[in-house]
Amino acid sequence: MGHRLSKIYTRTGDDGTTGLGDGSRVPKDSARVAAYGTVDEANSAIGLVLACPLPDDVRALLTTVQHQLFDLGGELCIPGHAAIEDADVERLEQQLDHHNEALPALKDFILPGGGEAGARCHLARTVVRRAEREAVTLSRHDAVRPQAIRYLNRLSDLLFVLARVLARADGHGEVLWVRERR
Repeated sequence: MGHRLSKIYTRTGDDGTTGLGDGSRVPKDSARVAAYGTVDEANSAIGLVLACPLPDDVRALLTTVQHQLFDLGGELCIPGHAAIEDADVERLEQQLDHHNEALPALKDFILPGGGEAGARCHLARTVVRRAEREAVTLSRHDAVRPQAIRYLNRLSDLLFVLARVLARADGHGEVLWVRERR
């Protein structure tokens, strides 16, 4: 496993650059750093979901997702590195289908809410969606494997479905958008 951090601060980033996994240095506001930084933020948001009481299957799924997001962050941090595969995207799709089949069809837009776990899941969904946008931005001038972008796209969809599942499991129900409020 490479180097272990024995000292947290190095002062090497004081000049506004940061080191990538391949040893090269880039500006801290580069598209690559934005992409893997937002994946890290998404992982933290999922950690907030995991801090809530959850059904065991959802907890296991989100724990696996956290590991995969860490891998994906590594893929984005090391140019040319591959970590997320087609099979990872397919497993997300299988989980999407599994969790969505018991839900009623959507007739209205849903607002973020529905209890603490559901609301946190909605927050994680929006951060994952931003990570996807950042990865697409990066892909416009650097190589990004399509599996990475597809993974983030499916994950945001899965988190939407899980937010619906969790809102119902909490007993709060989904918060529907009411078009005519006046």
